[in-house]
Amino acid sequence: MEPPVPLNDGTLFPWPAYGSGTALRGTDASAPVSTAIHAGFRHIDCAQMYMNEASVGRGVASAVAEDGVPRAALYITTKLLAVPPGATAADTLRASLREMHLEYVDLFLVHEPARHADLRGVWREMEECRALGLARSIGVSNFRVKDLEEILEEGASVPVINQIEFHPYVYKASQPVIAYMRERGILPTSYGGLTPLIRVKEGPLAPVLDEIAERLSRGAGQPITPAQVLQLWMKKKGVPYTTTTSQPERLKEYLAVASLPALSDVDEERIDSVGATAHHRFFVSTFST
Repeated sequence: MEPPVPLNDGTLFPWPAYGSGTALRGTDASAPVSTAIHAGFRHIDCAQMYMNEASVGRGVASAVAEDGVPRAALYITTKLLAVPPGATAADTLRASLREMHLEYVDLFLVHEPARHADLRGVWREMEECRALGLARSIGVSNFRVKDLEEILEEGASVPVINQIEFHPYVYKASQPVIAYMRERGILPTSYGGLTPLIRVKEGPLAPVLDEIAERLSRGAGQPITPAQVLQLWMKKKGVPYTTTTSQPERLKEYLAVASLPALSDVDEERIDSVGATAHHRFFVSTFST
């Protein structure tokens, strides 16, 4: 694991996070989650939208029982999908906690602004979740500048993070919202960071990442993969990331990034420039509007 990042509420954000979305969405995630914790991950990122919170909870319980990892050493994130009529965000979080057999989550995020007609009202309900002790910290995901501006009116609490799709193909388009966050102490965090390798396999970055990985491998005297190069790039940008895999060897690969040398400025700028030649966004099509 990388050194945890201090958040604006005084808590610490451990990373990388192991995500229970993408390929695990709607599946039994108990074995992958417990395997990830056994491998060394301490941050589990889940969501109501992923429809597998109960199995995430079983995976956490298994790791606590079998590996002796105390709950206090784990950081659990979940995300608000929507608030049903007559309910509150706290009601939905209590349901998630029952599913996961947890007393609290470390971080509760508004998953997507488009699902909420009254963002300021929802954010007040998120603040209530924190006040009730259901969530230690609160933040957002997929929020544009205008969404952040809306919830930050009237002296509201500042979100600790904004989790966004972040990789070289959206880096240029992400600059306005990242700059806004940096000015206000909101940590940008990434999902979809390996998109150039998984969803744009023949894109302009493919040969660049291969070449950098091969050169770094020779210099380090050990294999360094294109995925690790992308993770080093995100690390260089100061953007902690969530990743996922069902393969134990990949878990070790992703955690090993913490011990690799930093990406050079030259390689960082090369990835920036080549990534800017194409735009590929896959998860929230309205984000850049």
